[in-house]
Amino acid sequence: MILSGREIRRHIGKEIIIEPFDEKRLNPNSYNLSLAGELLVYDNAVLDMKHPNPVSRIEIPEEGLLLEPNRLYLGRTNEYTATDRYIPMLEGRSSTGRLGLFIHVTAGFGDVGFKGYWTLEIFCVQPVRIYPNVEICQIYYHDIDGDYDLYSSGKYQNNVGIQPSLMYRDFEK
Repeated sequence: MILSGREIRRHIGKEIIIEPFDEKRLNPNSYNLSLAGELLVYDNAVLDMKHPNPVSRIEIPEEGLLLEPNRLYLGRTNEYTATDRYIPMLEGRSSTGRLGLFIHVTAGFGDVGFKGYWTLEIFCVQPVRIYPNVEICQIYYHDIDGDYDLYSSGKYQNNVGIQPSLMYRDFEK
């Protein structure tokens, strides 16, 4: 079951952490998250799962940044989120989608126990100008049934910045 906006508000500061929290961003069954003012882009045209892939940092100026189609940009939310009780899910806002802007390629599903900033896998189908601090996506929460273990991956837990793929660590086992 998806939590209503009222339930999200009721659990803020307890089972759900969203920092900073702004009541005006609360929706009937989600909360809008905003885009931080920087992006990462991969330097190489060909990426390798088994190795770290170098990245470059791009600042998003106040006057906006024009994104190019067929290029992956990694961003992050301004908001830190945490929950030990619910499954967090991330989706683009409909206004974002109607511009042909995707905020995640596959990683919109969170794990119960995740704590950190959300890395956004931003992709567009045509050129689109983006701006820092824009409400770009929304988080919503599912109930979880049965016994469960909390997310404890050392790869992305408690991150403080944009996280490029750390898949290469899976090959180090």
